[in-house]
Amino acid sequence: MKKFILSLVFIVAVSVVGFAQNGAKKANGNKVNPPAKQQPAKTDPPATEEKKQDEPKPTTKTPKRKTPPKDGYAVEKDLRDTVSQKAFLAVIKDEDVVYTKRVWRDIDLRDTVNSVLNFPKSRLIEILLNAVKLEELTAYNPKDPKTLEDDDAFNFPLDTADAMKLANGVVNVTNNKAGTVKEVPGEFNPALFLKYRVKEDWVFDGKRGVFEPRIIGLAPLKLNAQTKDWQPIFWIYYDDARDLLSKKRLFNALNDSSPVSMDDFFVHRLFSSYIVKETNSGDYKLKDIISDPKERLLESEKIKKKMADFEQGLWQY
Repeated sequence: MKKFILSLVFIVAVSVVGFAQNGAKKANGNKVNPPAKQQPAKTDPPATEEKKQDEPKPTTKTPKRKTPPKDGYAVEKDLRDTVSQKAFLAVIKDEDVVYTKRVWRDIDLRDTVNSVLNFPKSRLIEILLNAVKLEELTAYNPKDPKTLEDDDAFNFPLDTADAMKLANGVVNVTNNKAGTVKEVPGEFNPALFLKYRVKEDWVFDGKRGVFEPRIIGLAPLKLNAQTKDWQPIFWIYYDDARDLLSKKRLFNALNDSSPVSMDDFFVHRLFSSYIVKETNSGDYKLKDIISDPKERLLESEKIKKKMADFEQGLWQY
């Protein structure tokens, strides 16, 4: 009986232990793990931001042009060679010269027509002086050094220093301590050169049947403070200056698209002038004969008319 009871107890104990182990396994199998910490979801950047990152950053530099832009229409004429060409003049052979008349004219820059020769960018006096300084032009003495008489026949060339001295003048500087007076070259003042003198021949070409002028010389004038007379500081042989003057452009108030050079201005007679002298037996100027300025202007117009009448009379049959 004891054996039976012991066996029953052993069976019950084994059953309890087995039941306990199965419960523990089930408990472990149904255990819920704690939720894992959720990481913040990565969101894709907007499409606009991606484009901004991919696109190159704008720069402040502008792209360089291969050719400069065209500055309108009027300035296009500057690119042409017409300005640098001398005005056309027909060749007059000596054997074809039938008649000549020499006159001297004064061009006053205070006249509106002539003021283009005194504009800051196209001052004729500066062009001539620079050319003389660089020995591109030869300046000739307006007086005979021996007799001090007027001479415009290009007989006495000046060196650069003498020409600049005549143009700028001299200033007397007094040294009170030493009691001496020294001559110092003056400063250039373009406002002092308000007139130019033109020496020209009116020639009748018998072969072509044309009566036309030919400019021989050009001289800047300066007012003499003592005599109150406008006197040439030097003479320039005009044919020598044509290459230089043809490269200097003048303002054309009538047409911006029509270039005008200084050579055109003189050869095509675009200036306003009055005659101050014509060839005569005594080599007198009009002021030597006529004291009244108004009367001198009237006499100048008479000389002009006389030459025009001569040309007109050539074709009367």
